[in-house]
Amino acid sequence: MTQIICGVDVSSETLDAQVGQDGRYEQFARTAEGIAALAAFCRQNRVELVVMEATGGYEKLPFALLWAEGLPGAIVNPRAVRDFAKAMGRPEKTDRLDAGIIAWYAQVKGIVAQAPASPAQQQLQALVIRLRQLTQAHTVHKNQRRLVGDPAVLALIDEVIALFKRQMREIEQTIAGLFAADPLWHALDQAFRQIKGVADRSVARLMAELPEIGTISNKAIAKLVGVAPIAKDSGKHKGRRPIRGGRAPSRGLLFTIAEIVRRHVPDFAEFHQRLSQAGKAKKVIRIALAHKLLVRLNAKARDARQQLALAA
Repeated sequence: MTQIICGVDVSSETLDAQVGQDGRYEQFARTAEGIAALAAFCRQNRVELVVMEATGGYEKLPFALLWAEGLPGAIVNPRAVRDFAKAMGRPEKTDRLDAGIIAWYAQVKGIVAQAPASPAQQQLQALVIRLRQLTQAHTVHKNQRRLVGDPAVLALIDEVIALFKRQMREIEQTIAGLFAADPLWHALDQAFRQIKGVADRSVARLMAELPEIGTISNKAIAKLVGVAPIAKDSGKHKGRRPIRGGRAPSRGLLFTIAEIVRRHVPDFAEFHQRLSQAGKAKKVIRIALAHKLLVRLNAKARDARQQLALAA
């Protein structure tokens, strides 16, 4: 049965909503009042699913408030929507047209509702982002410090570095508290740490950036992260199988962790050596190690979730 889908094109100030590919259209302000009006518009038109693109954060407020109004929603990849529009011979682009294309894309792809992250998950994500920002700023200031000779300027830099360190410790303690308070997060934390080389911050980022870990297949999560080889064959030609798309921050994290893990875990070291001896390119080896690590983490997360469910 065909769903009634409302596509919403999100900008910093407005929400352009269209029911279906070419149904009723209306524009709303991206405010609490405007989103309430959008919810009423959707109910009037018997909308069953509201779909919008990820727009760097502008979509978060309408997505959360529409769910609070009892309207299921989903967020889709804007590049996928644009590629779909071009493939369907619709290269034109306006806010109204985009809203219709989003609804059309969601219908064709069979997009389903995605519940918003829990308050705890949102807090963890915010803390992890801030911790990463502080770590980067700390590194920048330490590098700058080496080039400074003036005592007064050194004192100023040291004061800022001390602030960064204090805030990083506070965030790490808060994250540890979140893990201790949540049985699932505690179980996942313990499971991931069984792999030598996976440390505190890595676990926090994995759980913040990949909440799906342990709930989907190895193939699905590899594709989600972007470490799954993509076939590029035609006839007798067997092309190279590159990776593309996925969650770049999570992929970068896996590259870093896998390099550490392979120094401490024998089967990772053997896998790395076997690929090197086979003459594989360094980039190919990095991807293969990250893929292997992700599959291992996914399996441990799946086991931890199952054990917790059995104990409940």
